[in-house]
Amino acid sequence: MAYLTGQRPADTLKMKASDIANGFLLVDQGKTQKKLRISVTGELATVLGRIVVRKAQHKIENDQLLMNGDGKVFTLPALRSHFDRAKIAAAKKLPELAEDIKAFRFYDLRAKAADDTSDDRGDQAASDLLGHDNVKTTQRHYLRRGKIVEPTK
Repeated sequence: MAYLTGQRPADTLKMKASDIANGFLLVDQGKTQKKLRISVTGELATVLGRIVVRKAQHKIENDQLLMNGDGKVFTLPALRSHFDRAKIAAAKKLPELAEDIKAFRFYDLRAKAADDTSDDRGDQAASDLLGHDNVKTTQRHYLRRGKIVEPTK
């Protein structure tokens, strides 16, 4: 969810099923108070569908989208713990990438979302997804890969 929406960890954790309306995931960013409507299409639609199915299999009465297997709402420390365990498992599965995996932080998902969006739809689209008023902010802090260019010949 954090990667697909490009949102900060706290904003990702507070997403609720009731925030989905008319084909959009409505996001009120905590840090900037920016309001976004993220189109529920593609992989995001798939993930949200899986969440709905998973919640239906349990007796869950809260509206949160992200929760643990017991139906309890994720906190920031719980998210960090799950993320760290996933990194350990990934490093064991791919020992040749272990150092890079261990260096990866949850917040890097936001930068990856910016890079991937920029590659596909341009810097302005990446800036819009992250909720920045100015594309320069996105370029300065999040776009890490560099511009795609063609060789001379």
